[in-house]
Amino acid sequence: MANAQTHLITLSDPRSAAAEAYRTLRTNIMFTSVDKPITTLAVTSPTANDDKKIVLANLAITFAQAGHKTIIIDADLRRPAQHELWGVSNERGLTTMMLEDASLSSPPLIATDIPNLSVLPSGILPPIPADILSSPRMNDVIGVLKARAHYLLFDSSPVLVATDAALLGAKLDGVILVVRAGHTRRDHTAQARQTLERVNARVLGAVMTNAPRENMASY
Repeated sequence: MANAQTHLITLSDPRSAAAEAYRTLRTNIMFTSVDKPITTLAVTSPTANDDKKIVLANLAITFAQAGHKTIIIDADLRRPAQHELWGVSNERGLTTMMLEDASLSSPPLIATDIPNLSVLPSGILPPIPADILSSPRMNDVIGVLKARAHYLLFDSSPVLVATDAALLGAKLDGVILVVRAGHTRRDHTAQARQTLERVNARVLGAVMTNAPRENMASY
């Protein structure tokens, strides 16, 4: 958990402006649509960007701190990072649930020190991640996890790196793009949005990190 404390402002400095920005982001997501609430959400980026894992974890913490049972699912089956962020084993996780029927009734969730927050690591990496994420079995896994939490937050591969994010986003209630100021190109962001919308994934907005004044989230 000490490793997580280093990166997660919502834990290390909950009174900071950045932590408050994450809570604002949480509120915006919760009230984006009254008719169709957002309960399953992918966090991704246009291109490789390590900030997405930190944004997702901070956002998940704010949901848990508000009393909502929340699960972080590492669905980045190319460069998983949530297990490193939380200091947990990656031997079993999402791919375990895709392969073992018994794990559907007993998911290999790992509880964190934060009440209401659990992590499902990626598990052993598959040869073709897109086949895993697009399979009917993935729908079953999402359904099983939804029965165990109020919110599911999926860490996804970058949109322009592979089809993974688009395939996953089409199965979820919404997608958030993480863009890094001074790093992410504007045309890449536009292309990523178009790619997601092409498969009818619902792009809720973007979170900017590395902003000039302060490393704050924006929605």
